[in-house]
Amino acid sequence: MTTQSMTTTPLLTVEHLTMRFGGLVAVNDVSFSANNGEITAIIGPNGAGKTTLFNCITGFYTPTVGRLTLRHADGKEFLLERMPGYRISQKASVARTFQNIRLFGGMSVLENLIVAQHNKLIRASGFSIAGLLGLPSYTRTEREAVDLAKYWLDRVRLLEFADWEAGNLPYGAQRRLEIARAMCTEPVMLCLDEPAAGLNPRESGELADLLTYIRDEHKIGVLLIEHDMSVVMTISDHVVVLDYGRKISDGDPAFVKNDPAVIRAYLGEEEDEELPPEIKADLPEVAKRAEEGA
Repeated sequence: MTTQSMTTTPLLTVEHLTMRFGGLVAVNDVSFSANNGEITAIIGPNGAGKTTLFNCITGFYTPTVGRLTLRHADGKEFLLERMPGYRISQKASVARTFQNIRLFGGMSVLENLIVAQHNKLIRASGFSIAGLLGLPSYTRTEREAVDLAKYWLDRVRLLEFADWEAGNLPYGAQRRLEIARAMCTEPVMLCLDEPAAGLNPRESGELADLLTYIRDEHKIGVLLIEHDMSVVMTISDHVVVLDYGRKISDGDPAFVKNDPAVIRAYLGEEEDEELPPEIKADLPEVAKRAEEGA
């Protein structure tokens, strides 16, 4: 079962993705798709291969096997497995946040969002000449970059802290600033690696509101790794479940949370579930003899 319409061209198609580290298979023959304008969550127990999958999509790893196809609305296609990481961000317009906050702590909140737009500012400056001379083409782009930064600071409720050093913000505010910085790159796909990690329930609710706003108002695809199931099941359109590097479920939240394979992965199985019937039948007698021997 899956939420994807057969008539919809996916934003991202992952086909037979496998990532090996020597003898360790971290991701094993995983395939799924993610649509534009939807939130797709990747979930699974610790060690399931979620972050490795993200690293393959965003260019930190080159997959051992598999194809990763990103499609823009204008028809352009990018084979991500063939691109270095910086080109995936620059050309394919994929933005990412990480489990650990990676802001420029010594820069102001506003400067963090301006730096995120360095590619278009460098192009507008003619690689410094237009910027040094203050030509209209550069000053216009610079003004637009500031306006975009202010827009996202307002969306994440940090506009009044624009002049603060980013490292002085509370933890939850730093998380929101990271998402705002990613959105300032104007991505077609936003990849978020455990954005709710360390947040309290109120902050998790605010995060959920922000991500649904990004999906609904900006119509971009969001790919999300998250352990907070209250966030995942509330905002996701599509959920993919990994366990030991394999995909074990793929569908909408209602389907996934009732999938026996998912329940087993999270809760485990009874110890005797896989024992043959004749052994199960003998277990009471074995227990009785052991008790008598004691």
